[in-house]
Amino acid sequence: MPRRSDTRERVIRTAAGLFRAQGYHATGLNQVLAEGGLPKGSLYFHFPGGKEQLAVEALHRAGEELCAAITGVLESTADPAAALDRVLALLGEHLVATDFREGCPVATVALDAAAQSEPIRLACTGVYDSWEGLVAQHLRAAGVHGADGLATVLVAAVEGAILLARTRRDVTPLQTVGTHLRALLAPERRSA
Repeated sequence: MPRRSDTRERVIRTAAGLFRAQGYHATGLNQVLAEGGLPKGSLYFHFPGGKEQLAVEALHRAGEELCAAITGVLESTADPAAALDRVLALLGEHLVATDFREGCPVATVALDAAAQSEPIRLACTGVYDSWEGLVAQHLRAAGVHGADGLATVLVAAVEGAILLARTRRDVTPLQTVGTHLRALLAPERRSA
């Protein structure tokens, strides 16, 4: 029999994948249980707050995982433009690998449920804020002027590019956005 923590982890991972692919409202709890191979009682045992609690925890987990991947890129790539290229490539590879079923781990739920659920809205906000903070820190370290505002622009543009790429089933929007964002990261924007 799986350990309690293993079951909880499996519920979160299964839910995160389903929420990422199909959104909050289209994901049923029975589907989470069936796809995770979990007994029915395990959901409410581990998540007494039900689907909303599960979504919040799944958003946090998925957001942390993408943040860790982005951190790895930023730590190994000092130049902001080169780091942007690597992050966009990583995101594009994931889209292709999932046959464009999985875009951003937050956006589908944010668009679907954040207006109706304050806990979900706050979870989405927290994830986006963590990504923006990470990007801003990297930009400041590279001496880019206006790092905080530019981090918001970068995250928003990449988020939109992921949505377009997923909708069109083509990574060209990521490449196009990358081309234009690189101009914002040009060396002349950096402090002396």
